[in-house]
Amino acid sequence: MGEIIKKNFNDADETRQPTDNVKLDIVNLGSVKVAKMVAQPGWKWSEHIKPIVGTETCENTHIGVLISGSMIVADENGNEVKVNSGDAYYIGPSHDGWVLGNDPVIAFEFDQTTAESYGTKQ
Repeated sequence: MGEIIKKNFNDADETRQPTDNVKLDIVNLGSVKVAKMVAQPGWKWSEHIKPIVGTETCENTHIGVLISGSMIVADENGNEVKVNSGDAYYIGPSHDGWVLGNDPVIAFEFDQTTAESYGTKQ
């Protein structure tokens, strides 16, 4: 018999708020964790998370879907990509990212390691 697990982000298993302008709600679905990230206007990884994790760039892999807002992701070579509401994305290690405009970014992240460790000292 198959297994079905359902959880709501309003009753997350873990909430992590490394700074006052970004919050992650994490649900554990057995063999995988999923994170809902909300980043407020003005949030930028290199300004707000870099001092916490102590790396020059974000070294996490991100696999997800942005459902609200827009953000820019820049790799270590200076390439920039705009990610908009409705976009699915894969972002490899060694990048920076920031919220674009006046609307919060809301995204769902599906990479297990990122859901477990984002915003913590690595």
